[in-house]
Amino acid sequence: MKVSVLASALIGSEIIKIGNEVNEMKRKGASIANLTIGDFDSNIYPIPTELKTGIVDAYNANQTNYPPADGVLQLRETVSELLKERFGLEYNTNSILVSGGSRPLIYATFLALIDPGDTVVFPAPSWNNNHYCHLTSAKAIAVETDAAHNFMPTAAQLKPHLKGATLLALCSPLNPTGTMFDADSLAEICDAVLAENASRGADEKPLYLMYDQIYSLLTFGKEHVNPVSLRPAMREFTVFVDGSSKCLAATGVRVGWGFGPEDIVNRMKALVGHMGAWAPKAEQVAMSNYFNDKVQVDSFLTTFKGKIQDSLNALYNGFNELKREGFNVDAVEPMGAIYLTIKIDYIGKTTEEGKLLKDSADVNFYLIKEAGAALVPFSAFGNEHSMPWFRASVGACTLQDIKDMLPRIKVALSKLK
Repeated sequence: MKVSVLASALIGSEIIKIGNEVNEMKRKGASIANLTIGDFDSNIYPIPTELKTGIVDAYNANQTNYPPADGVLQLRETVSELLKERFGLEYNTNSILVSGGSRPLIYATFLALIDPGDTVVFPAPSWNNNHYCHLTSAKAIAVETDAAHNFMPTAAQLKPHLKGATLLALCSPLNPTGTMFDADSLAEICDAVLAENASRGADEKPLYLMYDQIYSLLTFGKEHVNPVSLRPAMREFTVFVDGSSKCLAATGVRVGWGFGPEDIVNRMKALVGHMGAWAPKAEQVAMSNYFNDKVQVDSFLTTFKGKIQDSLNALYNGFNELKREGFNVDAVEPMGAIYLTIKIDYIGKTTEEGKLLKDSADVNFYLIKEAGAALVPFSAFGNEHSMPWFRASVGACTLQDIKDMLPRIKVALSKLK
């Protein structure tokens, strides 16, 4: 059967592939700590009770028709206030767009700014930028980052690729690493963007920045920074992606919001409208009511973040203990989000059965079978299969699951030759 070139060349999610295999093994009775999907087990991390009640109340109040194309005004007003109070950002309701989670916002940003053949620059590892480049026929430039900078891109790494580019896609806290920009590093990148735009003619398309801060309220002792607060001149070039799915464990509630220059947001609004990618109206109303009570939001975040941080720290400390014992592993201190960056440098080793672990995927599936531990190699985020770094996502495991898993990893790695 003939399909479009776009569809035939689209690569499926490696994360979903790993997750499906893990779920099949669990269905057959295997005990596996699933650290793959960037999601939450809702039995471990339920959404706030008040939000759940508010959603049900909104449905009972018959909030079931189409929402406005840019989102319910009440929610956009709430988001405007939230941005001012939490981040010191001033955006009016006409500069805010609500959608069914953050993915339609990312796709709409690409569609609104990118013409076929335009260049998009993004770090490796990062989440799904390569796929959005494919969907928009953009030229993708994945800039390799390194452990020395916590896998966050630096201005020096990005600058050689900005000339003539249309979009720079950044995320902080970063999926997959759980690491963050500090103010100085992000300011240097902003200066590079501003310098590049100053060099362009009036008839040239600017270099835009898409700044994904969906994890901005999930940080651990680190200050979240953003381009516009650091460099106000970035306001006309920056489109933000944000929302409620991660900070409230509400991935299935599907309420995201983006904001930026009003003209760009208006064009994104039309794109999201044609996709029909609105957030359900009842959920929008409930989300507005929930965020308007700042005390309950902060109370939930304190407890929620504490549980996430305990799991991340247990994993981080566990791998540091393995490192001290002589295992060829490492980990980067968690800063935000629900992820830990782990190094398991056992590519080239052989199993007891004599099977060679040729790449990071082989190492990963060895640990799934031998240790009941499922991770995601950085190859799923734009890096080479020879790179021995992995993402661990703690949202679908209990703290006890993680503690129980660490000795199994130790035994499995001890068997390799």
